Amino acid sequence: MRRLLTGAAAIALGATGTLVMASSGNATSDQEVRYVVAYAEGSSAADARAAVKAAGGEIVSENSAIGVATVTAGEGFAKAANASSALVGAAQDRAVGATTPDAASKARKQEVSKVETEFRSGAKGTAPKKPKPKGPGEPLSGLQWDMEQIDAAAANKSERGKGVRVGIMDTGVDGSHPDIAPNFDAELSRNFTTDIPVDANGDSVDGPCEEEADGSCEDAADVDENGHGTHVASTIASPVNGVGITGVAPQADIVNLRVGQDSGYFFLQPSVDALTYAGSNGIDVVNMSYYVDPWLFNCTSHPADSAEDRAEQLTIITAMQRGLDYARSHGVTLVAAAGNQAIDYTKPQTDASSPDFASEPGEAAYVREMLDPESCISMPTEGNGVIAVSSTGPSERKSYYSSYGDGFVDVAAPGGDAYDTADGTRDFAATILAAYPYDLAVAEGAIDPATGEVLVPWAVSDCSSGECSYYQYLQGTSMASPHAAGVAALIVGKYGKHDRSGKTLSPAKVEKILRKSATAKACPVPADFTYVRHLPNGNTATSTHTCEGGEAPNGFYGSGIVNAKAAIGKR
Repeated sequence: MRRLLTGAAAIALGATGTLVMASSGNATSDQEVRYVVAYAEGSSAADARAAVKAAGGEIVSENSAIGVATVTAGEGFAKAANASSALVGAAQDRAVGATTPDAASKARKQEVSKVETEFRSGAKGTAPKKPKPKGPGEPLSGLQWDMEQIDAAAANKSERGKGVRVGIMDTGVDGSHPDIAPNFDAELSRNFTTDIPVDANGDSVDGPCEEEADGSCEDAADVDENGHGTHVASTIASPVNGVGITGVAPQADIVNLRVGQDSGYFFLQPSVDALTYAGSNGIDVVNMSYYVDPWLFNCTSHPADSAEDRAEQLTIITAMQRGLDYARSHGVTLVAAAGNQAIDYTKPQTDASSPDFASEPGEAAYVREMLDPESCISMPTEGNGVIAVSSTGPSERKSYYSSYGDGFVDVAAPGGDAYDTADGTRDFAATILAAYPYDLAVAEGAIDPATGEVLVPWAVSDCSSGECSYYQYLQGTSMASPHAAGVAALIVGKYGKHDRSGKTLSPAKVEKILRKSATAKACPVPADFTYVRHLPNGNTATSTHTCEGGEAPNGFYGSGIVNAKAAIGKR
């Protein structure tokens, strides 16, 4: 369970005030702008709609479950909306009809976190040899040290998550991948995003919409042009089908709830819509391996922030918590990545990465010294009711990049650590192998489209079934979180009651079992643990993290490393 802001920084859902947010786009004074507005809880929907109209806006869609609407209006709408007691505030979304300048002809692929792929730098040579069969299992099971660490195979002898729906809130899922297709629920899957060609500075974000196959700015709900979501989905529920790898819950249904842009940005409106959709459509578990852009930490009273920026961050906290509460109250277990910043979330920090998206011309990140961690919150990971997951490497040490904190981390799970080796040198096999979309692999030069040959050491193919499927190595808490989500799916499958959507189990019960069954792991001795990494460029990097709490729970592992076998053997 996560903490919420308290005292002066807290906000009741029925509060009114000036809440203006710019989450994406490049509005100009002569363009119509799209806004997201939140209704005040004490007002009727009719009064809120009337307030929107009086302020000069037109409602184009409404999320009645949590009192949020999308509105198109002129430049002066926000000021008028914020003055209305029927509305919490207006959140600028993007300019309607924004175009891509000729100079921005190619999308900037901003990774959700550079940690996930930076270990590939300087990579040369060919793909690693395929593992020799180790008995029953998928062709590439021998490369899945992560599944061994959480005893997934032992759990799957009696429980595989059949009848459980897992929502992948990410950059999309490649529903055609051979190791995903059998479990992919195309009917329930949705894309809540629209491609953003450029930001307010004219820099390319997702690239020209004309580059899409259908020429529109809306991808189909079975597409992933980033690869992140497909990797996550594969870890959770790749089937046992004689192809590639296996997931933690190999019979669970994969539901693509796309909330991330092609470029790797994750904004508020798609996240809120996906959460309410999950709650209304029988989704049992959702995985959220991201934070809501543009703020890593949302601070409501930081002196370095302008009044507008404070209002923007307060909007993110308020709206996201509404969405999280709705989903959890409707039976959705919420699992999220702890973050790859290699920091203790419970200690004072410096945030130099926010805002990471230009919603106004000239906007850029600036340095904020956060002396009081309780006054700032990262969403969704620190949202109330969310299970935060830190990352481990093959040796079970906390990964060098994984954020941590006593009282912040709930559980740990394998997310990979390329430098968790005997001598601290890089090993791709120490990270996490999972599905890789074919088109993306070709675009990134990982495979030869003419021959299907793998050209890089961080990708693997399996053609044993006659159809080739491709996999890539990634590392991050983004990779740890889906392992925990997969175990949560097994728990629902084992102990859940049948309903019209398949299975259901209280999120509180799922969390209790997940934590109780985790393999307790104490802080290292000494508690100040120093990481040594010998980088491919010849440099050596060191960093020291302090684990607080001693025995479980503690700041590195929370209640411990998730264990699939134990989870389905304990109530």
